[in-house]
Amino acid sequence: MNKTIVLILSALLFLTCSNNKNNFDASGTFETIETIISAEATGKIKQLDIIEGEVLKEGQEVGYIDTIQLYLKKKQLDMQISTTLSQLPDISTQIASLEVQLKTAEKEQQRFDNLVKGGAATQKQLDDAISQVNVYKKQIDAQKSALQITSTYFRHQTNPPQVEIEQTKDQLLKCHIINPLHGTILTKYSQVDEYATPGKPLYKIADISTIILRAYITGDQLSQIKLNQSVKVYADKGKENYNEYTGIITWISDKAEFTPKTIQTKDERADLVYAVKITVKNDGFLKIGMYGEIKF
Repeated sequence: MNKTIVLILSALLFLTCSNNKNNFDASGTFETIETIISAEATGKIKQLDIIEGEVLKEGQEVGYIDTIQLYLKKKQLDMQISTTLSQLPDISTQIASLEVQLKTAEKEQQRFDNLVKGGAATQKQLDDAISQVNVYKKQIDAQKSALQITSTYFRHQTNPPQVEIEQTKDQLLKCHIINPLHGTILTKYSQVDEYATPGKPLYKIADISTIILRAYITGDQLSQIKLNQSVKVYADKGKENYNEYTGIITWISDKAEFTPKTIQTKDERADLVYAVKITVKNDGFLKIGMYGEIKF
């Protein structure tokens, strides 16, 4: 009799566990958006102050790549521009003597004008003085024009190295390794003293404060869900225990696919399923790769 009771209780317990196991609408694994941060410059990595599991802020500088060659290149270009600009003519100095002669000629013109009015000089003498003033003015204008053309030429000569300087500044900025987003370092790929090239992976980072459960549902379940719908998410806490979270459906696949081997759906006989993504606020217990269950 006691043996029969034990068998009945065992059967009930087995059925209860089986029911609990199948009490969820869908299952999946937790994932996140991972970003691989790569080098943007060429050279030896001089500093990379990061460790796996560390939380980085957006805009935080975490290291730099050797900048000596770029610094020397910029210095050389600066000197090249300075040398070119040193050849610019000093317009005011080069026309100074002509301006002195012009002032003298203008005084002579004024003197002859007064003499003509007083009858002490002829009109021809005044005309000659006026002509001399005009000659000096034309010489000054011509000299200014020639010197300005020369100045423009030398200034244009500085444009190519100036562009190179801007390019070098950009390359210098890219030698500084700036973390672009808030998140946790998942994997560190490079070390100090390794040689970096543009595109070389340095580390992988992800914001795990919010995590995504990718689950799979059958075609029959599609009518039960919609975007931005709130659902219950369960993650293993221990043996037959679960942590409960509230999740939001943020994506529903528009194409069916074959059931992944590692995923159990409510209807295990279904061959084709639809992937969905549920965004869950992470309290620190949810990890990438953990299994999760959902209830609509």
